[in-house]
Amino acid sequence: MIDKDGYRPNVGIIICNARNEVFWGKRIRQNSWQFPQGGIKHGESPEQAMYRELMEEVGLAQEHVRILGRTRNWMRYDVPRDWMKREWRGHYRGQKQIWFLLRLVGRDCDVKLRASEHPEFDAWRWHEYWAPAADVVEFKREVYRTALSELERYLSIGAEHVRACHPYMLAMRTHGVSRT
Repeated sequence: MIDKDGYRPNVGIIICNARNEVFWGKRIRQNSWQFPQGGIKHGESPEQAMYRELMEEVGLAQEHVRILGRTRNWMRYDVPRDWMKREWRGHYRGQKQIWFLLRLVGRDCDVKLRASEHPEFDAWRWHEYWAPAADVVEFKREVYRTALSELERYLSIGAEHVRACHPYMLAMRTHGVSRT
């Protein structure tokens, strides 16, 4: 589904842990890293698409995350012609995206990169919040910077709750260990 201006509606997903590090996925059989993202199907809301893509690409269900925020407006990037599928050349220009910031309330082991028949990623890691803006492919950088900047204000939401509820932190409290 491409709009009249040549942009495909899409969602971008930034998943953060209790330390406000972000999920960074390595594209399958490539040496390129990015946030999960994917197209919005006809009749799907951006939030519905986000949960579907989250399950397909990362193997996380709705109960594993909490929505902290989303971007207000569509963010667009143009895809260089040599990156486009041949059949898309002509009317297709790139992606327009709504970005979501999620807090992982599940555990790292809940991530399942092989949750779908066509995995997007073959590795992942936690990364410092701002680093992906410099590391992503050049034509996506401005959208990454803008999304990270707009969503940064939501990082404090739920961080203490997640930290307090993480199984490791509960064990530390139970055994009287303080966190410094």
